[in-house]
Order: sequence, then C-alpha cells, then structure tokens
Amino acid sequence: MKLPARQHIDIDLPGLVGTARVERRSRILLPRLRPGDIAVLDHVDLDRATAQALVDAGVSAVVNAAPMISGRFPNLGPELLEEAKVAMVDGIGMSGLAAIGDGSTVRLYEGNVYVDEERVATGREVGRSQIREDMADARQGMATQLESFTHNSAEFLRREQDLLLHGLGVPLPTTRIAGRTAVVVVLGYDYDSELRAIGPFLREQQPVLIAVEQAADALRNAGLRPDIVIVDGGADGADLPSAKTLKAARDVVVRVERGAGSPALELLDRIGIRPLRFESSATCEDAALILADAGDASVIVGVGLHATLEEFLDRQRQGLASTYLTRLKVGPRLVDASAVPHLYSGRVRPHHLMLVMLAGLVALVAAVCVTPVGQDWADQWSAALSDLIDYLRGLF
Repeated sequence: MKLPARQHIDIDLPGLVGTARVERRSRILLPRLRPGDIAVLDHVDLDRATAQALVDAGVSAVVNAAPMISGRFPNLGPELLEEAKVAMVDGIGMSGLAAIGDGSTVRLYEGNVYVDEERVATGREVGRSQIREDMADARQGMATQLESFTHNSAEFLRREQDLLLHGLGVPLPTTRIAGRTAVVVVLGYDYDSELRAIGPFLREQQPVLIAVEQAADALRNAGLRPDIVIVDGGADGADLPSAKTLKAARDVVVRVERGAGSPALELLDRIGIRPLRFESSATCEDAALILADAGDASVIVGVGLHATLEEFLDRQRQGLASTYLTRLKVGPRLVDASAVPHLYSGRVRPHHLMLVMLAGLVALVAAVCVTPVGQDWADQWSAALSDLIDYLRGLF
C-alpha cells in the first residue's frame, strides 16, 4: 500500500501556517473545524453569525473564494473576525478553492496560499483598513438596497396576502400552542447566550419550543427537546437536523415554495417521519413566527432573531421583505429574548417562603426578648439550658 507523502512547510518562512479545512458551504464546514485550523470556504458577504461560529471554533484564518464584503450592503462578519485577530484572505475564486486540498498544511502570506512551498491560490489580504474602506462603500449603496426592499415587500405582500392577513395555509400542529408562550429559536448571532439567559424562564414556564433548522440540534445539546422543528424544503441531508432530534419532536414542519419540489420531504419520508407541509415563500424563521402567531400563542419569545436593519441585511438578504412584513404581523406578541431576564423575575419557590418565614420568626423573637416578659423567659431558658448541660456532664 502506498502511503501519502508527508507534507512539509519550512517553519522559518514568513506567514501563517495551519491545517486547511475546505468546504464551500460554511454550515457543513463549521462542525469540522478545530482550534488553529484555516477555514477555506465560499461565502459572499460573510455574516456575523457565521463569523462568530468561526471565532468560537478557534480558527486562525479564513480563506474565502468570494469577497468578504461585496459592497451590496454593510455585512458584519469581517469586522468581528478582525476584532478576534483572525487572518482573512478573500477572492481566491473557485479555482483557488479547488487547488487547496482538505486537510493539507498551508501557509498564508500577503494574500497568497502556499502548499508545500508552492503557491496554489492568490487573493486579497483583508485587514482593518480594507474593511473600513469596503464598509464605507457598502453603506453608500444602502439606498439602492432599500429601494429594492420596498419593491420586494410589495411583491411579497401580493403573493402572501392570504397567509399574512387571514392566516390561510398555515398547517395545524399536534402541539397545543393556544394560550401558551412560544419560544422560537434560530441559530443567529449570540443565540447561545440568550438561551442561557432565559434558562429559568424555560424551566419554570415550560413554553412551546419551536426550533428553526439546525437550532433543533442546538436545543437538544442544551438538554432541551424542541416541540416543533421547521426545516427548509430544499435542504439536503447535511442541512437537516439529526434524525434523532427530528424523531423526538412532536411536529416537523417543512416550508416549501409553492409549486416547487422538496428533497427534504423525501429524506424525512425515508427515516419514517411524516411532516406537515407549509407552502410559503417566507423564510423558515418567519414561517416559525407565523405558525406561533396562527396558533394563538400568548407571547412569542425570539432567540437569535435579527432585530435591527443592519442585522436583517446581514443575514436575511433574500428574505428581507418576508422578515419585515412578518414582524409587522406578529409585532404585538413578539418579545426579544434579551428582554426576558429584565421582565421575568422567576416563580416563587418553597425555599423563598421558608426564608421569609424564618426572617419573620427571628424578628419576632428579637422583639419579644427586649420586653420584661421576654427577659424573664430568656432567664428561665438560660437556667434550664445550664441545668441540662450540667446533667449531661454528670453522665459522662
């Protein structure tokens, strides 16, 4: 059997050396990353949630076949990577990505990618000054994006008016939602800290947990079971939550574009799951909110949702109109998870009552002790205690 030749890069050469992990789709790449790896992907306009996941994985550098900032809008990912001191190279193209072997040892220097001291790809080194310049240009293009957003919003409302205005077409899950709090979890930026912050609320109120796509696995890893899982109809096996997570959920809902096929429905059928079909051009995140609202949830708590215009543009590029109009529909019910710890102090527990009773008893004893009768009682108890101690000493 022929063994592969050992790759060697002279450590005295300038630049950053690491193991390349190559995958076009960042969602598939992220679970494979280890501290010190160099992530090689194809992700135009890197968003903040993906950037945070790369930082959490401990990568030393990110090499992107596409531009980190294309100029269409000011995306937030590159700034976060720069703050975390993660080196960045972008624009190596698909030929450059194909030339980098997965698991190979590579060296980055001045925008070039070397394998075995041979340059295999060339891109642009992205630093603080370049990010500032690109972001300034992107912000100038916001007017064009907002004009497009206005047109897309009107078009989306025309297509989905029955859904948004009358709730027609929303599937009926077996999970009871009416009158209960619904918590919609999305793998957005800082979702994990938001989830920890509302931990007492989740334990005590036992709300309906609605997980969007991979958030279902994240909930399961946190020791929580999602009641409803919503997945995209175009997702393949790598984009779906694990089969164990899907089977544990009470309801699985597949969001499908009207008139389009659905690989996800076929995959779910193979593993013995009969999902509900939700036909809509809304994003999966917005479909989850619409489902909770149509089910008459008393309150909808959003974990990892995108709350600002910059975050909408950063993550929901194609679904911005969907996101905007859905927020208008569910607005009176929707609460951001970051506000819950400030609004919810927790349920009164038995030990809380015991502490209050103990404090009252101590105050009563103190008040009685300062009265003449209390002093007589104290003297009697003191004498009785002294006699008891003398008696016990006599026994031993």
